[in-house]
Amino acid sequence: DTAMRLAISHETVYRYENPVKHSTQYLRLTPHSSHSQRIIDWELELPVPAVKSMDAYGNILHVLTLDYPHQEIRIRAKGLVETSSANDTDHDSLAPMPFLRHTDLTRPDSALRIFAEHFRRLPPSLASLHQLAEAIHQRMPYQPGSTDVHMTAAQAFSNGSGVCQDHTHVFIACARQLGVPARYVSGYLYVPDQQMQHVASHAWAEAWMDGDWHSFDISNLTPANEHHLKLAIGMDYLDACPVRGVRRGGGGEEMQAAAWVWLDQQQQ
Repeated sequence: DTAMRLAISHETVYRYENPVKHSTQYLRLTPHSSHSQRIIDWELELPVPAVKSMDAYGNILHVLTLDYPHQEIRIRAKGLVETSSANDTDHDSLAPMPFLRHTDLTRPDSALRIFAEHFRRLPPSLASLHQLAEAIHQRMPYQPGSTDVHMTAAQAFSNGSGVCQDHTHVFIACARQLGVPARYVSGYLYVPDQQMQHVASHAWAEAWMDGDWHSFDISNLTPANEHHLKLAIGMDYLDACPVRGVRRGGGGEEMQAAAWVWLDQQQQ
């Protein structure tokens, strides 16, 4: 297996029109060590200490509560991780069957169901899932800024373009339609020799086949490898996204997020 040492910096800033009385942010911004990645160093910089726990999917969850008036929240994660090319499969103790359930973001409409049926094989195979990923990639070219986080798989599919999150939702919707458990993965992607901020914050899918979770990065038509760093998993974006919050008051909101991934100096 080839290994890489990746350095990550991820900053999210919320700004509000008026003071917010109370806000709670759910942060899935801390990766786990596993057979394919080793966390060397990781820290969160937060306005106040957060409560750390684990969610239903085994993700590390921090709950950040601000119970005083505020007009800005700044959240920063940074760390150093050793990744390996063994990233393409994952084995954890979660039962795969619950990942057959559709969610609001991944429920297929008739167009998606018809599309998925082209890839039905008995028994289902990894090859048919790779064909599905390729077909989604062709049908929906990667187009930054073409969608927002509330867009469903069916809407993105009918638009005919999308970002990694849309590709992942469409793949999950089709896989579940075909009786294959599938889940959403949020994380980071190291892209050499490109604009640092191109797709540093990334998403891909995992599908359950032959006793393992197999990864599908549909936007890049590749399995996860040493360029991928896994943060969190879930049924869809809402379960696995790095930052998600609720608030009282504040009026309009502006959010800026930027992530950078680069090769650690020691590796270069």
